[in-house]
Amino acid sequence: MRLSTLSAIGAALLHSTAFAAGIETRPVSFQNEGVTLAGTLYLPVDYKPGEKRPGVLVTGAWTSIKEQMSGLYAEEMAERGFIALAFDFRGWGQSGGNIRFKEDPAAKTDDIVAAADYMTTLPEIDAGKIAGLGICASAGYMAAAASGNPDFTAISLVAPWLHDKAIVERIYGGADGVSRLIAISREAEEAERNGQPRMIVAASANDSTALMYQIPYYTEPTRGLIPQYDNKFNLASWEPWLTYDSVATGDRLDKPTLIVHSEAAAVPQGTHAFLARLHGDASEIWLDGVTQFDFYDNPQHVTRATDAAAAHFERINKGS
Repeated sequence: MRLSTLSAIGAALLHSTAFAAGIETRPVSFQNEGVTLAGTLYLPVDYKPGEKRPGVLVTGAWTSIKEQMSGLYAEEMAERGFIALAFDFRGWGQSGGNIRFKEDPAAKTDDIVAAADYMTTLPEIDAGKIAGLGICASAGYMAAAASGNPDFTAISLVAPWLHDKAIVERIYGGADGVSRLIAISREAEEAERNGQPRMIVAASANDSTALMYQIPYYTEPTRGLIPQYDNKFNLASWEPWLTYDSVATGDRLDKPTLIVHSEAAAVPQGTHAFLARLHGDASEIWLDGVTQFDFYDNPQHVTRATDAAAAHFERINKGS
């Protein structure tokens, strides 16, 4: 099934209200490879003790923490009747881990697997109805974690950043630019082994050496630049990030998949390539003129994305 407009989902599925109010939140924790990961569980306003509700595991953009876009989307999914979990990956936010602030796709994928497994143990959640919602960079991690994993029934990817070798080279200065960053990464790995990790500022409106210089959302205190944000980037991240082929995860993905994206957002060409690799139940919604960062917290676009994700998950849960 291929959908080109949100209206194809059905206007009746749209919620007129923007952001949720009165959602119950609960701090939770779980383990992965001996490290404690911190999360927040979001329960619907009308949840009654003893009920089992469908669950949604939500993950966010690179360098992000659970109080940013993943928490917002988790709250929105709870508004739509799901029990949702947002969490901090190992080495980020409130989670443990000796290696800090490293964007490692393999490690983050493994954390998603652990988080989904944890959700199956929660008495509030119907273990047979757990879906994944991945935003931006974690879309690839979510797709990889769900592939062949019986803990997941379906996934939705919002504003997915999906890249392969060719896309990486176009974005990061060609083969030479990528090679330079990988050399920096290897030097940082060696320094980390010697107890001297190399960090830079993740986002800044003033520091031109920051990973994301004068980038919206992350540099705005009213949006992503919140007090809880680590705002650091481990230079050892470059090699695992640049050599990760998230487009190729489409070959292995075996869960019903919905993608919500915009040609005006990040690397749409990667999403088109990913979609071409999918088999089975796959749908796509392309919104007009929506930027990557507006997908993170603009009420109108978050509502449209979460309405679509909820409709997708509900359809799968009903077996239709």
